[in-house]
Amino acid sequence: MAASTAAAQPMTIPGAKPKKRSHLLSDILVNGVLVLVVIAWLIPVVSLVVSSFRTRFDIQTSGWWTIAPHSAWQTVGTIPVPEGVDRNGVMQIQGGQGTFEQFREGVQVGNTRLIWIGNRRTGTIQVQKQGLTTNTNFTLDNYKEVIGGKTFEIRKPDGSTVTVQGTDMLTPFLNSLIVTIPATLIPILIAAFAAYAFAWMKFPGRRLFFIMVVAMLVVPLQIAFVPILKD
Repeated sequence: MAASTAAAQPMTIPGAKPKKRSHLLSDILVNGVLVLVVIAWLIPVVSLVVSSFRTRFDIQTSGWWTIAPHSAWQTVGTIPVPEGVDRNGVMQIQGGQGTFEQFREGVQVGNTRLIWIGNRRTGTIQVQKQGLTTNTNFTLDNYKEVIGGKTFEIRKPDGSTVTVQGTDMLTPFLNSLIVTIPATLIPILIAAFAAYAFAWMKFPGRRLFFIMVVAMLVVPLQIAFVPILKD
């Protein structure tokens, strides 16, 4: 009895790792790689969706990720350019020193930044300070411009505005739907009917037709353009 009990016990090999641990490590590795692939695929998709609801000025001056809370310069006031400063040379404004080009880029004085808004002759000084902010200035103007063809005023980073005409892509968009929806549904329906017939129905030439279908799948679709485009 003791001999049979000892024979029934599984043998353990010294140094062998448990199977459960190896399976756990492989699952973690596979799932980790899949998560990275999903994140890498979602980032550009999310950026395009978010950017489609932002103004052109925000797209040109800040990243799409600024919709999340972040530290950035915020405008706290605007002051006129002091009289008597040499606008073609080095200027002293609110404790900041620099040329017109430097003030256009932004001159930092402690925790304050001074930015020249406008042109050299009639510009103003914008006072900014660091603070926590979110860039959630969402709008549907991009969709109205592209689909509706309306005109819009776009504010450039230098403060100037320009009026642009929309592209009016509503008709091409509808034409694309008219072409793509039947081109997708009709082949799927025909393929479903054919798959049901090959799977459950017996008829003469069934094997021959199935071999022909599989053989046609091997031929690249681009080959069909050769007889169509050939003179």
